[in-house]
Formats: sequence, structure tokens, C-alpha cells
Amino acid sequence: MLVAAAVCPHPPLLVPELAGAAAPELDGLRAACLAAVEALWSAGPEVLLVVGAGPRTESYGRHAAGSLKPWGVDVRVGEGDPVLPLSLTIGRWLLHQAADRRQDPAHRPGRAAEDHAGRVAEGGPSRAVEGHVGRAAEGGEDGPGALTGSLLARRTAPAADGFQAVAADAPRGECLALGARLAAGERRVGLLVMADGSARLTEKAPGYLDPAAQPYNELIVRALAGAEPAALARLDPAEAARLWVGGRPALQVLAGAAGDDGFEGRLLADEAPYGVGYFAAFWRRGTGTRIRS
Repeated sequence: MLVAAAVCPHPPLLVPELAGAAAPELDGLRAACLAAVEALWSAGPEVLLVVGAGPRTESYGRHAAGSLKPWGVDVRVGEGDPVLPLSLTIGRWLLHQAADRRQDPAHRPGRAAEDHAGRVAEGGPSRAVEGHVGRAAEGGEDGPGALTGSLLARRTAPAADGFQAVAADAPRGECLALGARLAAGERRVGLLVMADGSARLTEKAPGYLDPAAQPYNELIVRALAGAEPAALARLDPAEAARLWVGGRPALQVLAGAAGDDGFEGRLLADEAPYGVGYFAAFWRRGTGTRIRS
């Protein structure tokens, strides 16, 4: 069953080597993504899968590699031929960054969330942040609970057990069914869901400004903040395509995996620095205690 999920965007510029001098512009978003990944791992999934849109629906093994060469710099994740689409490549890159953090003796799990929350409090780049998952990542009393074997005490680093691409034009029902299959069984499943919002939020956006883009994007943000899989399941694929909402199929896979309501959500970031909606969020199955703000 699905026990937790993190939602992150997948712009190539999230990787500093591609962003160059503009890299600091996305520092807050990177911090939010790492906080979400740490919280996901801390929920103790037995199976961790990365889900994102691609040219076709296809599964990849845990060793699948990706490259950002088509976007300007040959930053690689994994060994072998790069076969992962952009969304899954960025997902694997985020997992590598989280793994590197966990190998740093000075790093305390949850610090990414706390640093990010502090940056927002100081008027940093992220907006619409409701709180942070520092305590959830630390496994405090409002976190995922005392994990068997003290998961956080281990040096095990976040790593994917597989990668799942879903076709950009996959119908709603197909996405929901795929999500249900990914979460089926008794094992504790965690999903890292790579999903961008609309790319038509401003006149300088890749798809230019569409007045309907902001309300559609806000609908997604509310669903992520409130952990509402039913709202994600209702997203209209045709409208999403018109508004250049690249993450729609992956978000509906999440909805299918989550099934009925029963999750607690936390929105960590909601930004649109280039006219494209980028958000970071964390869901976990309800424990009876609220994720603190």
C-alpha cells in the first residue's frame, strides 16, 4: 500500500550545472524538494518508485540511467546508456542529492526542511508555504513514528527500486489504474512523483499567458496541500494539455495509488519563476497526529 509520497518539479534548471549563474534563483525550490525526499524516505517505504511523464508508458529498473545532455550539459545519473526521460532523470538526480546529504556527518535529517522554512520566513523565493516537515523527517512524535530498526539511524541512502514513466497523453483512467497497480500488495510503497504545473502562467512563459492557467494551477496546489487524491483524479486531461500542465499524468498516477482520502499533506513550495508552476509537497498516510506547521 502507499504510505507516503513526495511531489517535486522536474525543470532542467533545478540542476545547478545547467542553471549556471541563475542557480541561486532556485535554491529555495531545491531545498523544498530535498525536504520532501527526506520526509518520503523517513516514512519507511519498503519499495520506493519514481513516477513521471514521458513519451510513452514504460517501466525501468533500479539501475536505469539518465542524462541532461539534450538540455545543454551532459550531467548523468546512473551508469550505462541514458534511457530515462527528463522527469525521471531529475527524480534520480534528487535522490542522489539526498543520498549525498545523508553521507555528510554534519547533516541532520530534516535540516533541508528547516532551512527552507527559515528562508521563507526571511522573505525568500518560495511562497504559499504552510509549514515544513522537519519533525516528520526526524521521526518526532508528529512524524511517522518509531520505525522498526530505527531507519533514520542507519546510513542507508535514498535510492529508487524502479522508475515508472507514464505517457504524457495517457487517459485519466489509465493513469489511475497504473497508480493502483503500483501501490497494490502488502509492501509499504513510497512514490517520488515528478510533476510540473502549467507553463502558461505569464506572458514570458513557454506557452505564453492563458487566463485559465492560474486557476488550474491553484487547483493542483490546493489538492497537494490538502492531500486530496480525488481532486487530482478529476483533473481534465484535455484542459491540462491546452494549459501545458506537464505533470497531469503523474499526478493522476498518485491519485490512483492513494485511493480514498486518508493522507495528510504539506505544501513546501509553490513557485513560478519562469511562468511555469513548480511545487513541492509531501503526503503521508494518516497517523492520527497532524504534521506540524
